[in-house]
Formats: sequence, structure tokens, C-alpha cells
Amino acid sequence: MKRQMKKIFSIMFNRVFMVAVAILLQFLWLFLTLYVFSVRYSFVDMATRILALILVFVVTNKWINPYYKLAWTFIILIFPLLGSVLYAVFGKSQLTKKTQERMDAVHKEVSAYLKVDQEAIAALEEENTEAAQQSKYIRDWAQFPLYRNSKTKYYSCGEDMFADMIKEMEKAEKFIFMEYFIIDDGVMLSKILDILERKVKEGVTVRLIYDDVGSIRTLPKDFLKNLRRIGVEYASFNPFRPILSVILNNRDHRKILVVDGQVGFTGGINIADEYINQKERFGYWKDAGILVKGEAVWSFSMMFLEMWNYIRQTSEDYLEYFPPIYHREGNEKDGFVQPYSDTPLDHENVGENIYLNMIGHAKKYIYIYTPYLIVDNEMIVALQNAAKCGVDVRIVTPEKPDKKFVFLLTQSYYEQMIQNGVKIYQYKPGFIHAKCFVCDDAFATVGTVNLDYRSLYLHFECGVFMYRSQAVMQVKEDALDTIQKSREITLDFCKNRSVFVRLLQSVLRLFAPLL
Repeated sequence: MKRQMKKIFSIMFNRVFMVAVAILLQFLWLFLTLYVFSVRYSFVDMATRILALILVFVVTNKWINPYYKLAWTFIILIFPLLGSVLYAVFGKSQLTKKTQERMDAVHKEVSAYLKVDQEAIAALEEENTEAAQQSKYIRDWAQFPLYRNSKTKYYSCGEDMFADMIKEMEKAEKFIFMEYFIIDDGVMLSKILDILERKVKEGVTVRLIYDDVGSIRTLPKDFLKNLRRIGVEYASFNPFRPILSVILNNRDHRKILVVDGQVGFTGGINIADEYINQKERFGYWKDAGILVKGEAVWSFSMMFLEMWNYIRQTSEDYLEYFPPIYHREGNEKDGFVQPYSDTPLDHENVGENIYLNMIGHAKKYIYIYTPYLIVDNEMIVALQNAAKCGVDVRIVTPEKPDKKFVFLLTQSYYEQMIQNGVKIYQYKPGFIHAKCFVCDDAFATVGTVNLDYRSLYLHFECGVFMYRSQAVMQVKEDALDTIQKSREITLDFCKNRSVFVRLLQSVLRLFAPLL
């Protein structure tokens, strides 16, 4: 009984619970106030319905995904008052004007330091037109340049990548930048903090960005106090405050580690023990990451500094972090490498369009890892058309889900795709959290972008596009090995689901953009 009471009190005084209750009470107050007025005064009820209809016209004329429009239109028309209030609070996918202006100013400042290498562009155009087109898209619309003097290494699991992360952090002489969606207590964090404490004592600058909502349930007690004690500078992205706010939608989902501007890591791996299989949650945790060495790391340094200076409302001499100051040795050439970042600030869905371009350019095969398959019509049509044209399209999703409703929603897309030639596999050993595309032994991208609405439209994300880098074939080899460990989903599996499951999936599909 004592233990149960202690658990109840710990939940009640937990920050997540208290903030959630505060937001819920504000929402209920707003809703009930409007509801009481609409019941008492018929003209208020009529005005609410008219405003809801106007709101529907506003939603349908926005530059947003049609599925997003459909979901909000349904909610607003069926529940005019509730739907309107919900949309006013959570419906906007963009940041506030003030927030956007501040980030635009920092972005303009940072972009001046991302120089275009015309020789690299010319070399890629001569080697492969389609790769050059993808690169041009990233350069022009994400504003991150192409590099030649860089090397890549692919990691097929978090534990392998973590071992190299530790080695590289131990070598740090000038600075370490870390940006993560989730930070949790455990073996992984403990080892990192030990290194950071020693490095700070050696005079290394250490900066950490974490997403407040992503880490709100996992951040260790006294974590920030300990960071201050050991001298680590930190910043929290978009803090979760007890007020109704549209910017709760936008999260920093990126995972970035930069050491001395010469070595960079990204991928699906957060700072938590399940990512390196020190803790089991959903069977074996299959993730993926990428190491970049050389000139291309400068783009990751700039991504981090842009976010840092936006959050802290600061500026600095960016060239202080330019790697040639600390590393005079030449960089290796390993194909073409182009890190990129995606932002919800504009109407350009960079992460999705890079994926669509790869699908459209595929000639022989395209293999895909994703923990979630919640996609719009454009992505479905692209995948199906590629398969219909003879491209071997294979998608690997988890066998053991981390979110059951999201998993059911993922499975709801299987039948249509399989009927049109796309092969779907579920990873039998457990949960797959990797986000990778590889095609035709030539192109690959590894990063943080899931195939779901939040990742594609609402979050800050990043990745690395590669052409003829050694990591491309490493991704392919891992994909083939992973497919061998997975079970292929058949039409019988899809058609033999219970009526209840199919009904639930239909309802979930309607609200897919909001999940």
C-alpha cells in the first residue's frame, strides 16, 4: 500500500503530469466558457458554426498536406466548437511569427558561412546527372552544400556507433557539440558525462542541446545541476510550459555529435540505454547511424550553432569553429557527401522530398528502414509507381512496436502497397528505429527523418545524402542482412485481420496527420 501511494504521489508531482493538467484546465476553461455562451445564446451557437465553416475554408486553402486538411476539416465540421478550439491551439504547423523571425535572422547569419564548392558540383554533374539533381535540390532548398573531401562510415546498430562516439570524444581538443531529442539516465549517459567532465577540465568547450518534450520523462534528476557543476553549457529547445501554445507541435528531433569540427555523427541513436541494447524494451533495438569525417562536418557544426544561437539568443564568431584551424592534415575523398537539415519554418518538406527524389530516380532497387509508415498520397504513389515499373521496393518496419496505435496505423498501409508490388517486412528480433534509404548501389541517406507526419512536417530533422561513398554499400549489405531476419508480410495477413482491427485502423487513418 505504501509503495502504491508513493507511486501515485510521484506521478502527481511529476513535471509532465503537472504541466499536462495545467494545459488541460486551460483548454477546458476555454471550451466550457464558449460552450456555456453557445447554449445560453442561440446567436453565439450560430456564430460558432459560421466561424467553424469559415475556419474550414481557411484550412483547405492553406499550403499544407491534403491529409492534414482532411483530418482537421472532419474534426471541425463534426464538432464545430471543440474542433475550432483544438485547431486554434494545436492546428498550426508553423512556429509563431516572432519565433520564425528570430530563427530566420540566425539562419541568414549562419548561411553566409556555408560556401558552395563549384568543383565538387561540376564533378558530380559529370559523373551522374540524377545525383547532381538531388544535390542541387538540397543546396538550393535546404541551403547545405555538397562536399568531396569527406569520408563516411555506416553503423548498423547503436552499440557500434557508441563505441566510436566515445573514442572520438576522448580525442577532443577544442570543442564538443551534442544535440539530442532524448536523454535518459544509464550506462550510455554515465560514460558520456565522465568524458565531458574530463574534457571541460582540459579546456574543451562542451555544449549540449536537448528537446524538452522529448526528454521530459527521462531527464535524470539534478541533471542540469550536474551539467553546471562540471562546466557543460546547455540549452533546452522549446521548453514545455503550462500554457496553451501552438509551438508545442514543433520539436527538435535531430541527433548530432560534433567533435572539433572534424568528426560528426547522426542517425536514429539518442542518449539512452535501449539505443545501445544495454536495456531491453521491445526485443533487440535495431538502429542505424552515420559517421562523417572531413569537410562535410562543417555543415553539422553550422546546424548546431544555428540552433544554439536561436535558443540562447546569442551570436558569435563562427569561424572560431572552422576545422582547418585545428586540423591541418588533408581530408580523404570518399564519393560525394551532403549533410542536410529540415525545418518546419518554411513550406519546403526537405526530408520528404529527398526521399521522393530517391524513389523517383531508382532504377533497380530501393530498400527502406522506418519505425513508422504513416505516409501521404504522394509517398504512396511514388513507392507504388516505382514497384510497378520493376524497381525492387522493400520496406522494413518493426515486429515489436513501441506505440501500439501507431503500429496499427503503420500496418493499415500494407495492403494497398503490397497489392501494387511493394514488399513489406517486419523485423522479427524486435524494434527497428533506423531511418535509411539506399538504392542502386549508388545513393543512400541516413538520418533522423521517420516516414510519419510529425517527422516529415513538424519537426527539426537532419540527415546525410551520399553518392558513391563507402557507406552506401554498407547500408545495402545491412539492409539485405536485416531483411533475412525479417518476415515478409502477405496479403493474407492484411485481409485476415479482425473486423474490429480494420475498423480501428480506418479511424486511425482519418486522424493520421495528427498523431
